[in-house]
Amino acid sequence: MYPAGEKRFINVNRFTIIVLFLVIIAGGVVRSTGSGMGCPDWPKCFNRIVPPTSVSQLPEGYEQHYIEGRVKKNERFAKIIDFFGYSKMADKIRHDKSILEHEEFNAAKTWTEYINRLVGVLAGFALLFTAVYSFIYIKSKPSIVIWSVLNVFFVIFQAWLGSIVVSTNLMPWIITTHMLLALLIVGVSIYTFYSATTLRNKTILVNYPSTGLKAIALFSLVITLVQVVFGTEVRETIDHFNAEGLLARDQWIDAIGSNYFIHRILAYVTLLITVVFFFLVKNRFSKSSIQSQYAWVILILVLIQMLSGIILARFAVPAFAQTTHLVIASLFFGAQYYLMLLMTKLKR
Repeated sequence: MYPAGEKRFINVNRFTIIVLFLVIIAGGVVRSTGSGMGCPDWPKCFNRIVPPTSVSQLPEGYEQHYIEGRVKKNERFAKIIDFFGYSKMADKIRHDKSILEHEEFNAAKTWTEYINRLVGVLAGFALLFTAVYSFIYIKSKPSIVIWSVLNVFFVIFQAWLGSIVVSTNLMPWIITTHMLLALLIVGVSIYTFYSATTLRNKTILVNYPSTGLKAIALFSLVITLVQVVFGTEVRETIDHFNAEGLLARDQWIDAIGSNYFIHRILAYVTLLITVVFFFLVKNRFSKSSIQSQYAWVILILVLIQMLSGIILARFAVPAFAQTTHLVIASLFFGAQYYLMLLMTKLKR
C-alpha cells in the first residue's frame, strides 16, 4: 500500500514514539528513586563517558568543581529569564543556596540517571532519522516534513532544559516545563505518524461529521494537560517533603494542600468524560474500528490511572505507584490525542 520510502518513514516514526515513551518511563524511575542528581554534570557523568561504580573512581575535588559549574550555568540561565521580564524568578535562581550543596555519591542513583540519559540520546537519534526520512513527503505532505524537523529542535531544547534541571538542583517549575515539553514532542510524533498513515489509507477516517465527538476529545485532552501540571506540582511537593525529612511518609498527602485537591477533582472529571466518551464512540463506531479500539484503550488507561492514584493516597506514596502514575498519564495523553485525530472526517 505504501511506497518503500513512506513505509520506512512510518516504521521509524512508530519506533520513535515507542522510544519517547521509554524516555518518560526512565524519567519516572529517576524521579521515584530520587536519582535526578545522580550525575552532577551534563552531558557526561562525573566527567566520564562511562559513569563510576565506586567512590574511588570519582574525580578529585569534584564537589567544588561541579558546584562552580552549576553556578556559572545558572547565572547564564538567570540572564535569559531576566531578559524576558521575570526578574524575581531570575533573582531566586541566582540566590538558590541548594545548588551549593552536593549530593553524596550513590552508584545505583548514578547509573539510574545515566541510563535515563542514554535512552534520551536514543530518542534524539530516532527523531533525527524521522526528520531525514520525512523529506519523502516534501511534495505530497509538506506539513510532515515541517513538524518532523521542528521536533528535532524541540528535543535539542529539551536536552538543554535537562541540563538546566540538573544545574538548578531540580527546580520545580523547570521540571514541570520539562514534562510538558516531553508531551509536546510525543504529540508531534503522533501527529506525523497519523498524517503519514492516513495520506494513503483513508479507511480509518470517519465518513460522517463527528464535530461533537472531536470537541469532547479536545476538551478531555486539555483537562488532562491541566491535570498533568497540577500532578507535577503535587509531585514536586512530595519530593520536597522527602528531601526535608520533616514529615512521615503517610503524612505527605494530607500536607500537600490545594494542588492535591484540584488534581483529585480533575481526576474524577477526567474519569467521567472518558466514560461518557467511551459509550458515545461505541455507539457510533463498529467494534472492529480503530476508534472503538482506542476508546477501550483510554478507558482501561484511565481506570489504571485512578487505581494508581488511590494506591498513592492510601498506601503512603509507594515509589512503584509514582512511576506507574506518571507513565500511565503519558500513555493516556498519547491515546487521547491519537483518538481525537482519528475523529477527522474523510475529505472527498
